[in-house]
Amino acid sequence: MDGRFPLNGWPGVVAVLQKTQRYTQRPQHHPNPTLKQIAIDYTPEACTHCPDANTITLTYDHRGGARWRTTTRFLYGTFSSLIQCPRGNTSGLNFNIYLSSLEGDKSQDEIDFEFLGKDRTIVQTNYYTGGTGNKEEFHDLGFDCSDEFHLYMIKWGQDLIEWLVDGKLMRRVERKKSEAFPHKPMYLYASIWDASYIEEGRWTGKYIGCDAPYVCLYKDIHVPVGSAVEG
Repeated sequence: MDGRFPLNGWPGVVAVLQKTQRYTQRPQHHPNPTLKQIAIDYTPEACTHCPDANTITLTYDHRGGARWRTTTRFLYGTFSSLIQCPRGNTSGLNFNIYLSSLEGDKSQDEIDFEFLGKDRTIVQTNYYTGGTGNKEEFHDLGFDCSDEFHLYMIKWGQDLIEWLVDGKLMRRVERKKSEAFPHKPMYLYASIWDASYIEEGRWTGKYIGCDAPYVCLYKDIHVPVGSAVEG
């Protein structure tokens, strides 16, 4: 994943309580409260965070993009957020929510939801183990992800990953015997960035920017505090 963006606030919040699940074969429950604290990796002026309303915004404009993350890593659990993606001609942009053991580390574990600016009616899921990915799948959402808020959820366990949208299971991956599987403690990240250079624009489209600024909205973000890992 990638990104470069800032944080602040957004009015009007609908409380969505999700139970955290930690998996062995089947999930065990952990408290899953809303996210109160974040770190901004770059372009803090393009990111807003309102802890009381549990909202975060990321903006892409002439400054570029931005990225936020949790301040702690987590080892397994359920992660969720209501997301409304940017409107207008978003060709070239990537906006997302994902887990990663560390951005910039080529041996990272990672689990992704990625929206591709050239077509906001699909979402890409992917996961990495030890820096190795190439497990992309594309899913028809049945709606334009910029029209309104929808609930995106990742359930990650020792032997199982599930991606859900509005409670609907989009993808399920069970660990196969002797197969490498994400096991490193991971941060929750989100970013917005220009990915038009990848595959010469075939992935997200070519960036045009005629409707900038582009704002991606996150609210009611929940993390599994019971599985937080220090350090």
